[in-house]
Amino acid sequence: MAVVDKIQAYWEEIVRSNLSRENHQSWVSKKLLLHERRGAKVVRITAEGVPYRSTMISSLEQHVDYQLYVTFFIKQGDHFYIEEGQEQHRAIFKGNKMVEDWSLGVRDTITDASPGLEFDNVNESEVHEVRFNYDRQKAVQYANRWWNSYNPQYKHFENDCTNFISQCLRAGGAPMWGMHNRSKGWWYSASSWSYSWTVANSLRWYLSGAKKGLNGKEVSQARDLIPGDIICYDFEGDGRWNHNTIVVEKDAFGEPLVNAHTYNSYHRYWDYEDSTAYTPQIKYKFFRIGE
Repeated sequence: MAVVDKIQAYWEEIVRSNLSRENHQSWVSKKLLLHERRGAKVVRITAEGVPYRSTMISSLEQHVDYQLYVTFFIKQGDHFYIEEGQEQHRAIFKGNKMVEDWSLGVRDTITDASPGLEFDNVNESEVHEVRFNYDRQKAVQYANRWWNSYNPQYKHFENDCTNFISQCLRAGGAPMWGMHNRSKGWWYSASSWSYSWTVANSLRWYLSGAKKGLNGKEVSQARDLIPGDIICYDFEGDGRWNHNTIVVEKDAFGEPLVNAHTYNSYHRYWDYEDSTAYTPQIKYKFFRIGE
């Protein structure tokens, strides 16, 4: 049996054992339980592993790195939607047997430092657009187009969550300003970019503090958001904001579904309780964009 077939058989067994509730410990099982708690049911799961690198460690041991694509078909009453995820995995083969598998991806969180930002004393000549009409549809279209790949017009970062969100905002017409002061404004050029463009903590504080250009209006709950809006996450609840997502849809109960990078996600439920980074101390900020 070829390596790709062995990986596929491995994931087919994981899917089967979770749907039949034989496996209660895996992250797949956790996601099933969380959806049920929200009044939804995962009716089908598909998983595909696509190898991209193989390394022979010895004559008996082989390491295979692959992209794992998982799709959940979810039912809420009469409403159906699809959630997808993509991450890098490594499979260990000894002889002809697959003996181990784990995720290689940096999941959901970033470790970048959070430089200070300047919000006051804005020079009007530096602002490309003072007022803007936010095209939510274009922002969402961009988020759906690039959720599991990378636009070659922008630099790809290992921790790519905020870079991706900034690209979505820009696609919706959000104005850049502050170039070339990295601690000022929100902007991107081919050779440089502001901290607020790429650092999760910096974008969170920029959205609540900026007086010109891109801005966000904080609302009290996730249900108040609509597609094109932004959610910020402080997983540890320590005041250091780790992650950002963009709302792309609402579920049957009016709760946001989000897209994100780093652990690439499509139509993921907004609260991230299924994340390895989740803690009970998690805090959220909800921003309406362009208002």
